[in-house]
Amino acid sequence: MLYHLLYPLSAEVGFLRLFGFITFRAAYAGATSLIITVVLGPYVIRWLKRKGFVSGTREPTLHKKKSGTPLAGPLIIFSLILSSILWADIGDPYVWIMLYTVLAFALLGFIDDRKKVQRGKGTAGRYKFICGALIVVPIALYLTLFPKRPDITTLTTLLFIKNIFWNLGILYVPFVILVVLATANSVNITDGIDGLSCGLVGIGGIVFALIAYLSGHFGFANYLNILFIPGGGEVTVVLAALIGTTIGFLWFNAHPAQAFMGDTASLPIGGLIGVSAVIIKQEVLLLIVGGVFVLETLSVILQVLSYKIRKKRIFKMAPLHHHFELKGIPEHKLLIRFWITGILFALLAISTLKIR
Repeated sequence: MLYHLLYPLSAEVGFLRLFGFITFRAAYAGATSLIITVVLGPYVIRWLKRKGFVSGTREPTLHKKKSGTPLAGPLIIFSLILSSILWADIGDPYVWIMLYTVLAFALLGFIDDRKKVQRGKGTAGRYKFICGALIVVPIALYLTLFPKRPDITTLTTLLFIKNIFWNLGILYVPFVILVVLATANSVNITDGIDGLSCGLVGIGGIVFALIAYLSGHFGFANYLNILFIPGGGEVTVVLAALIGTTIGFLWFNAHPAQAFMGDTASLPIGGLIGVSAVIIKQEVLLLIVGGVFVLETLSVILQVLSYKIRKKRIFKMAPLHHHFELKGIPEHKLLIRFWITGILFALLAISTLKIR
């Protein structure tokens, strides 16, 4: 919004030319969302606690003491959306696609959190999957029917291969649905110990913000042999707002947590990362950037399959972080180790820009 209000005045007021730079607006989007989150956090957390919007008993057993912690996902959503509207180019359809993703998944997550608070049990998994798919279908259809670059509409980038792309054709719409839903749910699954999902999303957001910026710059995209995405820079601005709010939320979510994200925040921020990857045609890279999320999700899948087929469990408990907790690793140490692993995956993902 500030871009449209102030940048046109740059001819008369020189310093307003700054609003034309993606890097300037991204930096301030991140700073704004961080400040909003930290400043409003104590008030929102106290209000949610008074209203009884708090977590119930958590497993494993050592997490039962966390019962009654406020579910402050609405704080993340508010700061993310407000900062994005202020600093991104609201005339760009990518911005609205990303904000729609956040709002729609936040509503789905809020309904689930509300049911858990009231009944002790959330929405059945199959219904959440169906609702999530219905949320993503309009995104996939819009990107297919109204592409900014019709020549690359159904393409996706392959890793480590130069100038060769995978054309999904009629499979593009189901592919987008799969990518976004998988990312949203993997972040949701990983949200099990203080600061884990929040920190990992921040790390992944930095990687995709960088790649979105490079993809939106014709010169950089051409030099790195990645697809040029008109408007990719605005993806950077929204992702910067995401990075800021996740860092700000760590102020309250760090161990011992004063607040949890809940499904209200974990689903939308995961969905936002997934949609960002779809927009900049880096869907496959999600497997590396979100390496920890992938491992966490695989641990759940393997655990379920093993129990159904062999009647035996592979892990003490799934997802993976609970397995290590039950092996006696302290929560704060486990968190740092998972973050370090996430950073290693992030560095590997960035290196793929030149390994082609």
